[in-house]
Amino acid sequence: MKTIMLACSAGMSTSLLVSKMQEAAKNEGIEAEIFACASNEAEKMLEDRSDIDVLLLGPQVRFMLPSFEEKVNGRIPVAVIDMADYGMMNGENVLHTALKLIEG
Repeated sequence: MKTIMLACSAGMSTSLLVSKMQEAAKNEGIEAEIFACASNEAEKMLEDRSDIDVLLLGPQVRFMLPSFEEKVNGRIPVAVIDMADYGMMNGENVLHTALKLIEG
């Protein structure tokens, strides 16, 4: 079971992407918990949950990447979602990006 957290400015714009990622995971038989939250809630989530395997940031909060990298201190990978994949709501591509980051 992989746990993938997405963070964006309000947590709303990524909810459709989360649905698309969950659909792709189901279709491929991948067990994953995928959820979104607002960037201002992400820090608390990272503190409260030890099961998060990767943090993906929405393109609109890409400027927060260094801050989140510092917060996780190498514990988990942090990356910005590809703008084209985000814009097209390509859940399959974003899911595979997350899985590649988890696997290292």
